[in-house]
Amino acid sequence: MLAFLAGLLCFVALGGGYVARGQDAKGTRFVCTSIPIDADPNCPLPPIPMQSTSPQEDELRNTVMQLRETILQQKETIVNQRDTIKELTGKLTQCESASESAMLNGKQNQGSWRKDFSKTSGKDTMGDLPRDPSETIDNLGRTMQSLKDRLENLEQQQMRANTSGAAFPNELHDLLQRRLGDLENQLLNKVSELEDEKSMLYNESAAHHHRTDTALNTLLERINELEKGNSGFKSPEDFKVSLPLRTNYLYGRIKKSLPEMYAFTICMWLKSSTSPGIGAPFSYGVPGQANEIVLIEWGDNPIELLINDKVAQLPLSVSDGRWHHICITWTTRDGLWEAYQDGEKLGSGENLAPWHPIKPGGVIILGQEQDTVGGRFDATQAFVGEMTQFNIWDRVLKAQDIMSMANCSSNMPGNVIPWVDNNVDVFGGATKWALEMCEERLYDS
Repeated sequence: MLAFLAGLLCFVALGGGYVARGQDAKGTRFVCTSIPIDADPNCPLPPIPMQSTSPQEDELRNTVMQLRETILQQKETIVNQRDTIKELTGKLTQCESASESAMLNGKQNQGSWRKDFSKTSGKDTMGDLPRDPSETIDNLGRTMQSLKDRLENLEQQQMRANTSGAAFPNELHDLLQRRLGDLENQLLNKVSELEDEKSMLYNESAAHHHRTDTALNTLLERINELEKGNSGFKSPEDFKVSLPLRTNYLYGRIKKSLPEMYAFTICMWLKSSTSPGIGAPFSYGVPGQANEIVLIEWGDNPIELLINDKVAQLPLSVSDGRWHHICITWTTRDGLWEAYQDGEKLGSGENLAPWHPIKPGGVIILGQEQDTVGGRFDATQAFVGEMTQFNIWDRVLKAQDIMSMANCSSNMPGNVIPWVDNNVDVFGGATKWALEMCEERLYDS
């Protein structure tokens, strides 16, 4: 466009005329003069006086000047737009660099958005400007649309970076990384310790289980041997039952049961040093009444005799760790009872379950008190010690007979329950040992 205007000006200035020279006081001046077409330009012509320009020339000159001003204004606008585009291009370049760095490293400089972008310099991405103003405007429109698209892409990338936590400051991100690393190491160490403890506990449990099984097998073998009876006894009645622990599983059991009785005498030898209370040396339970006959010393209470769950307190004391002979008599008529210790009658009474016959078909347990027939024992009521010569008669014995047994001057087996080896079973670790009671009593005295 500029070349076209320059050519037009030269054509107006030179076309259809010749140059005349004139000399004035200040210097040389050229004057253009028109000559005919067929005239010789070398032929000198008389000077033509300067005339005023025509209206057409003035209009043409004004048009040229307006075009020149328009071109200058467009050029200035283009320059301004190029500066603006350079600034936007620099900002976009830095935004893209910051976004790519945040996406790759998970980091972003918190102060990067506060830089002065006006100082940023870069290569002009616009290239050579087109000379046609309409083409320039189209190019600018396309460039602005491209810049808008790039800005939207950067905003989306920034939103994804903020969502994923990539916009954290470097210091906070490093602190979180170190903290997470420490927690992970602590967790791994704790898991390792727990695994070691689990392995150790498993080994200890396996060893303890093996030792327990060995001890139980040995105990069961011993119990089986004892339950089969000891053929080494000198006579069937010369043995004792030992109950060394206060538990709910050590006990003896009489194989025979009682018939219906209207009177009885129960005698035995006892040795116990347990306090408070020796427990229950024996109990007899029937269906519907677990406390049909019970002898018990529980806690700080005195020894008690229960018949059909009715209670009488007996003036007996056998917890000194020595052998004592005990006899109890009872009759249903008026519920009369008597208590003997070492052959002497220490007490008597009446109205203990009067006119109540002893029911048959029950279970006699040595060393435990029954809550149900033959079972459900309470360890706090267990007898701890030794016993022998447990005999039961279905009548009331005379006082001299009881004294003779206590002095070892006679042996009277019970006519209902005699004390013989094959009539007594032991369970749970209770044992039977050989014993000659009279010799033991003399030695104890």
